[in-house]
Amino acid sequence: MCGIAGFFTPHRPAGTGAVQAMCDPIRHRGPDDAGYYADGGCGIGMRRLSIIDLNTGHQPISNEDGTIWIVFNGEVYNYQELRADLAARGHRFTTQTDTEALVHLYEEYGPAGIARTRGMFAYAIWDSRRRQLLLARDRFGKKPLYYAVLPDGLWFGSELKCLRAAGVPMDLDPDAFRLYFRLNYIPDPLSPFQQVKKLPPGTWLTYNADGRIETGRYWTLPPPTADAPVRDPEALYGKIRTVFDESVRLRMIADVPLGAFLSGGIDSSSVVASMARQSPEPIKTFSIGFEESTYNELQYAGAVAQRYGTEHHTLTVRPDSVDLVPRLIGHFDEPFADTASIPTFLVSRFAAEHVKVVLTGDGGDELFAGYPSHWSTVSLTRWDTLPAQARGILAAISATLPYHAYGKNFLWMVSRPTALERYFEELHTQHYLTRNLLADGWHLTLNQAAIRRLFADSLLPGNADLMSQALYFEATAKLTGDMLVKVDRMSMANSLEVRCPLLDHELAALAASIPHNWKVRNGAGKYCFLEAMKPRLPDIVWNRPKQGFSVPIREWLRGPLREMLYDHLTGPRFLERGFVSKPFLEALIREHMDGRRDNQQPLWALLMLEMWFRQWQDVTSCAGDAALAG
Repeated sequence: MCGIAGFFTPHRPAGTGAVQAMCDPIRHRGPDDAGYYADGGCGIGMRRLSIIDLNTGHQPISNEDGTIWIVFNGEVYNYQELRADLAARGHRFTTQTDTEALVHLYEEYGPAGIARTRGMFAYAIWDSRRRQLLLARDRFGKKPLYYAVLPDGLWFGSELKCLRAAGVPMDLDPDAFRLYFRLNYIPDPLSPFQQVKKLPPGTWLTYNADGRIETGRYWTLPPPTADAPVRDPEALYGKIRTVFDESVRLRMIADVPLGAFLSGGIDSSSVVASMARQSPEPIKTFSIGFEESTYNELQYAGAVAQRYGTEHHTLTVRPDSVDLVPRLIGHFDEPFADTASIPTFLVSRFAAEHVKVVLTGDGGDELFAGYPSHWSTVSLTRWDTLPAQARGILAAISATLPYHAYGKNFLWMVSRPTALERYFEELHTQHYLTRNLLADGWHLTLNQAAIRRLFADSLLPGNADLMSQALYFEATAKLTGDMLVKVDRMSMANSLEVRCPLLDHELAALAASIPHNWKVRNGAGKYCFLEAMKPRLPDIVWNRPKQGFSVPIREWLRGPLREMLYDHLTGPRFLERGFVSKPFLEALIREHMDGRRDNQQPLWALLMLEMWFRQWQDVTSCAGDAALAG
């Protein structure tokens, strides 16, 4: 696991000093080693966290004659298989690292070879013969890759701060901020800045000496399967266990100490159970809890640890942990409002004291329909037959009610003309609050045309059923833009590698082939996965209700975060940016502090936004910026 950066300026010579300047800000991603290479107008570099081939895995790595060079962030789990095939084709290896396999894979197959990999990665290959730079990103976007194409060249890096160090212009992108207010994150391929984009998951990009750009997609998530019978349920459960165990086994390959995050939920518990069944030594597990008992899941994690005899470590999060918040903002590089970033950082820091790699249960809900948004899709389609006149009446009624009136947002959601629009409104749930809170031009109302334009790569064709659309969107947009960003930034901030067995593309293909009615039953999700893992889990875990990685932000905003909230959101510095209505914001804060309403979500999102602005003071201010206001 590493951090990478570089550039290709066809008409200007490159030097390793410029590459090093881009890599220095991401030392936390790779504290063990560094390497740089320059050739003509191309410079590439990396910071290395040594996981495999500790002694000879120094990067950049080249082919036999030094005409092709690579910097690589991630892991290729099937590299030994690839290596054997490439050696049989005459390629010579000088290291034992997975990185070198990618060099020869490119020599043999070009960009088409990426589809042969099984892993998580972002990498860059410099081909001096073609005078071409290739960028590639893994199927789910577990590893980040930003890039900017300017008139004189292309720049790339694992984090935005790499491009800032290179002097890439950074003008704020108003579309990115409108989507942030809607989603609490900025989705791919956007970044906060107009000049910088994120390479979409499952794609590659080449940049040539003449400035020509080519892009390609080497993998697309298979569309989910609608309701259908399953002839042999036990055979299905067995197949799930087999593919899952293989995915876990591949991710246990490492030359350094390895463990697992154990939340006590179904997914992380299943990962630990599989690891324990395949390891001759006790698994090191790491769990986190809170002083507030409502949010504490340690009893469930403890039951799994006891059953499998793990070397179990627990950490209790206290309110003073909020002092970390400014530091976390600096690692995200962009506005990001997932409150679970705090415990994710803390458990990563805790685990990094003992191991360099952990496995986690991320991805199970997206693949096997574990979220309430999946379960409720059937009810959203019931309103398809509502006449247009009735929809107009419901919309008018909802508009006349006070913003906090019970059912106001529900009436708005029901009044939307299509099931897809209702799904996006249900994901948001606070239409009227944000419409009143945000200043003119910042509230984004999504009709079907806008949804399909903004999320073209994360939606199925229009004839797909709504459950399939929900599963596909959350596995290709929300997972990449929210969940995996949180895990990558918070783990790498502590120089810890995180691997996600449930996001193996072969397991994803299997999950997609399983009909909806074998995922959602009786108002709950993940039915087939639960049945498959039931023999391996303690009853207290298997029978527990669904609970997300909740954080007591509501209480913390009224307590240890109170002063920070007022300092950032009520002064002229934030208000002059022009994002919000001052009277409405002040009302929201009073309501929350008085305990009349729980306004944690919009207040936290605004707090994270303003803290981000203060850490990126050299970017364009919103105040009076005509381009941003447009």
